[in-house]
Amino acid sequence: MNFKEFITSKLFLKNFLFSLGLTLALVILVLLALRFYTRHGQAFPVPNVYGLSEDEYSAVLDKADLKFTVVDSTYNENVKPGGVIDQIPDAGHKVKKNRMVYLTLNARGPEEVILPRVTDISHRQAIVQLESVGLVAGNVTYEPSEFQNLVLKAKYKGEEIFEGERLTKGSVIDLVLGSGEGSGTTSLPDVRGMSLFEARSALSGASLTLGTIFYDETVITSDDSLVAVIYRQHPNPEFSFQTLIGSQVDIWLTTDAGKAGNKEAEEELDF
Repeated sequence: MNFKEFITSKLFLKNFLFSLGLTLALVILVLLALRFYTRHGQAFPVPNVYGLSEDEYSAVLDKADLKFTVVDSTYNENVKPGGVIDQIPDAGHKVKKNRMVYLTLNARGPEEVILPRVTDISHRQAIVQLESVGLVAGNVTYEPSEFQNLVLKAKYKGEEIFEGERLTKGSVIDLVLGSGEGSGTTSLPDVRGMSLFEARSALSGASLTLGTIFYDETVITSDDSLVAVIYRQHPNPEFSFQTLIGSQVDIWLTTDAGKAGNKEAEEELDF
């Protein structure tokens, strides 16, 4: 029997059709198995577990046939300790069953950090050290010292603190700097027209201390205080070009642009 006769024979055609049918059946079974395994088209919204405790969010996620794992914790005073403050995927995002939900929980209390070494270094270095651990550099005052702008002390709520003490993250640390004996006086900057933040920086750069802060009747809310500008200062830079290093400068703030620009009236008050 030659090749042409073989491929046209009933035996060949029977085996060929059987093989083809078997192949098609296997393909269909594989596709059906994959469809079942991946749950094709069956996606469900992730429930919202924000603020829930462990017992609560585990029950909710188990009911939704979802797995979960805790990946981080941080502190949020608006959520009860141990409650969920973040979830990935977000609530409402559609996923298939048995998928993983990653949770961030609220810590049992505010995060604490260790006060780094901030004394016997420069003011700029101390700020970097504080910010590196999540603390905030606050007010600056000066004391007599031969080393100008060297940090002599660190204070928290008026009390001196030392390297290694535990503090709540975000705490404001005030610094006491050396005035630099022999320098005696420094140029008095004109901070009129500046915001409170800008004035702090300018006075600190001149080795001066921010004194008493006064707000006029236009400053009512905390938002007003943020946009208020200085319309008066004492000592007045029009009369005093120099002042002692470490001395205080009192300021008056307003949201009235006309008042802030009227330096003549302010000079009359000082006079």
